[in-house]
Amino acid sequence: MRYDFYAYMDRMKYIKRWQLMRSVREENIMEHSQNVAVIAHALVTIHNDVYGGNADVLKTVLYAMYHETSEVVTGDLPTPIKYYNRSIHGAYKELEKKASEKIVSTLPKEMQGSIVPYVLADEESIEYKLVKAADRLAAYIKCLEELRSGNSEFSKAKKSIEEDLHSRSMPEIEYFFEHFIESLSLTLDELDV
Repeated sequence: MRYDFYAYMDRMKYIKRWQLMRSVREENIMEHSQNVAVIAHALVTIHNDVYGGNADVLKTVLYAMYHETSEVVTGDLPTPIKYYNRSIHGAYKELEKKASEKIVSTLPKEMQGSIVPYVLADEESIEYKLVKAADRLAAYIKCLEELRSGNSEFSKAKKSIEEDLHSRSMPEIEYFFEHFIESLSLTLDELDV
């Protein structure tokens, strides 16, 4: 019997992000998911090791890895549309959930118990909250990259994402800003290697 789950996952490389913006470098949801997983790992490490939390590291990283799964079916809906009003946002959240359920149904039954909980994340958990913060940090870092390349189109996005990040009142975000953001604006030659 044929199962299509990993064929769906492989198609993430074809779904472009930032479709309404002119980008110096295009980004797809596969590379974005890997970036979010790395940042989520940093945030959960900060949460646990710096602030004494007890979030599940594996769950956090797997939530991040699978957080864009639905977009293989739905595409990447631009933020201004997705959050235009509550009705649209609610409908889109439901569409994302249905798309994710459809995709995980393409796994063999015996594998679903080990994968479905990470694709259909517990949105009330600290791990999910850390992933959502990592997702916004990844967007912020993309803005820095575009601005560093001379693309002022990302100026407003950078400002609004930065305001959103600081409004979350998460010490993990503030720690990341204090210790890591500055170097993300440097060239390779400027990094202390």
